[in-house]
Amino acid sequence: MNLRDLFNLSLVGRVHKVGLEWQGAEYTFGEIDARSDRMAAALTAQGLTPGDRVCVQLANRIEMIDIYLACIKTGIIFVPVNVLYRDREVQHILNDAQPKLFVTEANIPDPRGAAPCAANLDGDAPAALVYTSGTTGVSKGAILTHNNFAANALNLLTCWQITGRDRLLLALPLFHVHALGNGLHCWLISGCRMRLLERFEHQTAAAQFLEFHPTLFFGVPTMYVRLLETPRDQAGQIGRAMRLFVSGSAPLPAAILEEFRALFGHTILERYGMTETMMNISNPYLGERRPGSVGLPLPGVSVRLAENGEVLLKGPNVFAGYWRREQATRDAFIEGWFKTGDLATKSDDGYYTLSGRKSDLIISGGFNIYPREIEEFLMEQPEIAEAAVVAEPDRVRGEIPVAYVVVMESFDADAIAERCRAKLASFKVPRRFERVEQLPRNALGKVQKHLLGS
Repeated sequence: MNLRDLFNLSLVGRVHKVGLEWQGAEYTFGEIDARSDRMAAALTAQGLTPGDRVCVQLANRIEMIDIYLACIKTGIIFVPVNVLYRDREVQHILNDAQPKLFVTEANIPDPRGAAPCAANLDGDAPAALVYTSGTTGVSKGAILTHNNFAANALNLLTCWQITGRDRLLLALPLFHVHALGNGLHCWLISGCRMRLLERFEHQTAAAQFLEFHPTLFFGVPTMYVRLLETPRDQAGQIGRAMRLFVSGSAPLPAAILEEFRALFGHTILERYGMTETMMNISNPYLGERRPGSVGLPLPGVSVRLAENGEVLLKGPNVFAGYWRREQATRDAFIEGWFKTGDLATKSDDGYYTLSGRKSDLIISGGFNIYPREIEEFLMEQPEIAEAAVVAEPDRVRGEIPVAYVVVMESFDADAIAERCRAKLASFKVPRRFERVEQLPRNALGKVQKHLLGS
């Protein structure tokens, strides 16, 4: 079986049921199926065949779903691209993935009426190529197969008790594996009703909840911080309709979980996943949702802690490797276990708590920021001799990047920030530039980032 077979539980089996709300319009699963068939015909008419890549840089919209389903049906590999990426970042992905088609708002394919060429795929076939950076700053494409996505979604449907009776409010970006692998797949397989938002807007978030009456919401910590601004009477109404709030993509502070529980009457379910594996560990739906902990391993997922506390993983959710990077793939595993780079502790009763990262990864509002990429760009600027980017705690975004720079001449922080905004995604732009005489280094010359800001 492949994802098409699982999606057909709704696209074919619930053909007359309304499955999607988008910008005030309703679409049945049958209409969604037909739309994606026409999009599949458009892609095949352009000469795309199974195994070809389509890079898609779109904000949330129904055409994003059309293209994704068209790829699943035809065996074309879907490559989502962050809409905040600038030319420098996009070009790297295009050079690496070598797509036959790059879709933006300017060139969304016109749907065709002809029958698409359906591919006969097994579960090990690649479904998506999702780019994730490493500690070297080199962006790598994680190959996620039909089986990877299926194992992930079926686990969540079972463990979080997601059914066709649910109503999912999805405000996460579909170019992120959180929305794609969790939101879209759980929706399509369960046959629940989903309202898709273009983006999360905290000014209108409460109104969306009150109007749609969702039972299920996937979010990142930043969203939950913003939802704490909801008036108490509205929060009560929202809480009475809701069944499950889930948080991921960045650590959820225990204090936020407690404040949210007091306001909405719900304990957020925190889980732990990553691009290369999707969901690994989750607090239980029934049972203790422990503040600060990411919970227990999901069915079929084996977890082991290395001597240094690094989380190692095995399971059907673990990706097939990095696109055209054999050495990077070999380096990512040890005796068959995937090395996550995350550090954790395990309680006597089996709950895992993340304690940090081997790398200096910054997670801001659910987005991964790899400092070396920013540092390299900063050191391309003529007035900067050295640069080090570190995380600073932030209540709303969890962490924000701050740059410490050694300059050779006059330095205009606003001008540097403007150059960063022109070349880097907005969430990667340092929120502050601190000028220092020198960067702290150890005897081997390595920058000691933990001393910056102290």
